[in-house]
Amino acid sequence: MKIPNQLNVKIFADGADIAGMLEMYQQPFIKGFTTNPTLMRKAGIKHYESFARDILINIPDRPISFEVFSDDFDEMHYQALKIAQWGENVYVKIPITNTQGKSSLALIRELANSNVKQNVTAIMTLEQVSSVCDALSSAPSSYLSIFAGRIADTGFDPLPLMQSALKIMSAHSQLELIWASPRELLNIVQANNIGCHIITVTNDILKKISLLGKDLNQYSLETVQMFRADAINAGYEL
Repeated sequence: MKIPNQLNVKIFADGADIAGMLEMYQQPFIKGFTTNPTLMRKAGIKHYESFARDILINIPDRPISFEVFSDDFDEMHYQALKIAQWGENVYVKIPITNTQGKSSLALIRELANSNVKQNVTAIMTLEQVSSVCDALSSAPSSYLSIFAGRIADTGFDPLPLMQSALKIMSAHSQLELIWASPRELLNIVQANNIGCHIITVTNDILKKISLLGKDLNQYSLETVQMFRADAINAGYEL
């Protein structure tokens, strides 16, 4: 199995913990970053723009996605244009719909015509993939973020959908597919094997990255040793 810097899929660190992001920035195999309001709230971020600008000072040379958070399309448009101005490496995350289920396609098309690099997020169907590709046909470099992990959470195998999405997107060389919300290291291998362009990975999963390709006999032995050590340290007797 390949080690991270030999993978074809680009690994983007997903999170909003500043220390964690800067730690990942020191890793050459991390090719970009993504975040969202949920991750930012979890990390205790209070001031959106201050956080973003601070990160961009420290990470000026790899793509970073920041998300709009309004539910009104006019305000989303305003936020998107503002966010896009923060740096050349910034991609603006636009949800596929607002919270009322109204399509964001008109906004996505308008931003594409304004040369805004986008990361269209929360995609889960091939119909959405097709319509977003059409809306981004005149866009500069942009991403389609399919939440493969959430699809898997529903009991559906996301692999066929991801493979079909790549075929749909193949006519648009400026667009890249993101495997979003992975649940385990295996997803990195799966994304790599199907030719997915990018996978976003949280720090808790990235901390296991050294396990890629680990000898299973050695791993088995280490597991047995762990059980034995814990039993001794607990003072168990029969």
